[in-house]
Amino acid sequence: MNWILFVLIMLASFFLMEGITWLTHRYVMHGFLWYLHKDHHQPSPGFFEKNDAFFLIFAIPSWLCIMLGLQHKVYWVAAIGFGIALYGLAYFLIHEVIIHQRFKWFTRSNNTYIKSLRWAHKMHHKHLGKEDGESFGMLWVAKKYWDKVRQDKKLQKKNLLETGG
Repeated sequence: MNWILFVLIMLASFFLMEGITWLTHRYVMHGFLWYLHKDHHQPSPGFFEKNDAFFLIFAIPSWLCIMLGLQHKVYWVAAIGFGIALYGLAYFLIHEVIIHQRFKWFTRSNNTYIKSLRWAHKMHHKHLGKEDGESFGMLWVAKKYWDKVRQDKKLQKKNLLETGG
């Protein structure tokens, strides 16, 4: 298989995962598997959550695609698996490190995208139950959250100018 095609399939799989994640989060995590996701919205003491089981739910198909695709030389299947794995890595960095800061690696950022992500996720978590949720994706941020962050930045700048700070 051509490496360019492999990378294209891997990247397409990565980007398709955002839609799959949105659908899974909205209809599975906030649906029939709420009992696993509930402690993510209503935290209990301890570092680990039942919600962390979703790591395995997404990792198993990735691992199977990579392993079986490489074993049987069906490289497009392996490319899909690597795309899912790459999305899993992005999920870990964005959701666990940047948004929830379960690992204190990047605690302060003035980046508009990062602030928009955090605001969208905050709006998602304002709902403690499985109903009436919003913002179920991870990487794609709706325009209203970008607008909110940009407006906040303008207000901060205006306040600094007015106070001389």
